[in-house]
Amino acid sequence: MFAEAIVPLISLIALEVILGIDNIIFISILADKLPEENRNKLRVWGLGLAMLIRLALLAAVSWILKLDQVLFTVFNTAFSGKSLILIAGGLFLLYKSTKEILHKTENVTDDATNMRSKSGSFKKLLSEIVILDIVFSVDSIITAVGMVQELWIMYVAVIVAVIIMLFASKPISAFIQKHQSFKILALCFLMMIGLTLIAEGLHFTIPKGYIYFSMAFAFLVDIIQLKKMKSHN
Repeated sequence: MFAEAIVPLISLIALEVILGIDNIIFISILADKLPEENRNKLRVWGLGLAMLIRLALLAAVSWILKLDQVLFTVFNTAFSGKSLILIAGGLFLLYKSTKEILHKTENVTDDATNMRSKSGSFKKLLSEIVILDIVFSVDSIITAVGMVQELWIMYVAVIVAVIIMLFASKPISAFIQKHQSFKILALCFLMMIGLTLIAEGLHFTIPKGYIYFSMAFAFLVDIIQLKKMKSHN
């Protein structure tokens, strides 16, 4: 029985890690707003809460599945609880990523932005992470239920995926903070994810493989450009 569960377990862990990349990038960008000593704390808390939220949602999986039921219809478009959560999360992600891009490209500097409060800012940023954790968790749980039937496989996949993300988050965060061009690329990636969430909420399916491939290609171009700049220096 355990041998039969290996393939779906590995598949689900891989899916959770891929979906978790969005979380890691979002947390890494927000962590850059904090003092150095608090950044790792935000990453651990953010990913730890993501795991707890997903485990809690798995415990209420029957309620989660009801989110797929149609609540109302507007212009022949059916809206369910899941649709509303995805649209709200997509809009929030678009707002945050657009705001950060404008901040980086326009070189906005004000006292409020430059003051990195260790208490207020941490709580505010953590609350923003929790909002996105809930959105991504609902999406991943419904996807997981469609892949496997055994609850224990889902629990193990979530825990293992979060452990992998905890180890991966620090080097990814350090890389993004070191190279500002990649930070803009990461923000554009979050904008695309936001648009994808809105489209999914409106029942327009955009294969995530296309998005990840296009961003991987853009990342490769940025790597080549970075190497070229280093060789000229």
